[in-house]
Amino acid sequence: MPNKKIKVLYALLSEIEQNIPFKDKTNPKVTNSDIGWQLDHSLQVFNAVCEWTINSNPKDYERKFSFWRMVLFPIGYIPRGKVKAPKIVRPPNIILDEDLKAQLQTAKTHIEALKTLPENAYFKHFIFGKLSKQQTLRFLQMHTNHHLKIVRDMLQA
Repeated sequence: MPNKKIKVLYALLSEIEQNIPFKDKTNPKVTNSDIGWQLDHSLQVFNAVCEWTINSNPKDYERKFSFWRMVLFPIGYIPRGKVKAPKIVRPPNIILDEDLKAQLQTAKTHIEALKTLPENAYFKHFIFGKLSKQQTLRFLQMHTNHHLKIVRDMLQA
């Protein structure tokens, strides 16, 4: 298990935790949502992806070519404003500190579970297709960092 990818995920979760006190801050120059929306969405996606991967059947994993995965994964970049968050991972209207902290704890527990999974455990992404465990870790890193970049921009502007 590559410790580097796991360490990066823990560092990103730590950054989410550090930004919880700013959850109500907005910056319309960057986005219409507040920081809490970015944090909650990131954690919802993180946990949903982990649960999907944990519950996947590794025998069903089949590697297939994906143009967008080939282009975006090596550079670790997800463009802004190109895809709307699916309803299932859209934050509620009111985001509480306690809810963010609970989701954060769940995410940390999920990381530990991911460590023990076989390499063919996978997540099926609607654009990137089936992602192996390693690719799933990369996606979690990319997606979480994408939203933390938005948070950083909101705090700087």
